[in-house]
Amino acid sequence: MTDALKLTDVSKTFPVGRTLFGAAKGAVKAVHPVTLSVRHGETLGVVGESGCGKSTLARMLVGLLEPTTGTIEIEGQALDTADPALFGKKIQYVFQDPISSLNPRKTIRQVMEAPLKHLYGMAAADRQLRIAEIFDSVNLREEFLDRYPHEFSGGQAQRIGIARALAANARILILDEPVSALDVSVQAQVLNLLADLKRELNLTYLFISHDLAVVEAVSDRIAVLYFGSVVEIGPAEEVFASPKHPYTRLLAQSAPVVGRPLTEPEAKGTELPDPLNPPLGCAFAARCPRAQDRCRGEVPTLAPTSEHSEVACFFPLGGAA
Repeated sequence: MTDALKLTDVSKTFPVGRTLFGAAKGAVKAVHPVTLSVRHGETLGVVGESGCGKSTLARMLVGLLEPTTGTIEIEGQALDTADPALFGKKIQYVFQDPISSLNPRKTIRQVMEAPLKHLYGMAAADRQLRIAEIFDSVNLREEFLDRYPHEFSGGQAQRIGIARALAANARILILDEPVSALDVSVQAQVLNLLADLKRELNLTYLFISHDLAVVEAVSDRIAVLYFGSVVEIGPAEEVFASPKHPYTRLLAQSAPVVGRPLTEPEAKGTELPDPLNPPLGCAFAARCPRAQDRCRGEVPTLAPTSEHSEVACFFPLGGAA
């Protein structure tokens, strides 16, 4: 069986500044070459600090950004931005800010009808039946359809965003911080809804968040990003319970836990490297308590640590430092 999503050496570089004649003065590599796959029916969680490349990676997956290098395959077919309608039927994006992602000048009915018109050319009667079906699946009342986005709470707006993604009948959803803008009680409702929809519709999720507790709770596997690179990937129950990369352990230690006293992080410093002047070796070396000379001169690549886990570290935790 083919993977739902497959990335091969996918990277993204942005030009920085322009000279008088239009040439770029420099470049920032937001995402270094990434190779990974997401299986059908799986939830892959992606975590990392702000600025690590999570959202850039997500936008490339749905064609909002074109990769600088590499290929993206969706259900065995290469993503072709020349035919976005084809892949709009397979993969959809759920945005972080639910209200600002909805057109304030359009009613919810108009928002919901757009993918049905443009992707499937549905007649009005068929659109009405499909929208009613989707709204029922996300526990929203049909009377909401004739209201505008500003009339809804954050939780309601996020349900509408999820409904819009489902309207295209996509089986892969890219969830970019889908609950970070919501109250804790509303977060639980939306997460439960996503779990129910995944089970009922056999969906595949790529779930991006900085909230480790949320990612660990909803994910089958977790990929940890640092400075645009995947530094560790493995089963959710293993990644934070027994991290192999020092950065993964730093993330786990930084997350507040009820009953655990706050302690100073083991890593040195808190700043990401300068993207305009990246380090020669491991990007985490300047912050890593285990770093040695090799780390400052060579870039580690992902290597297996067990049957299902990989880490990009010359001196992983649990091994000799």
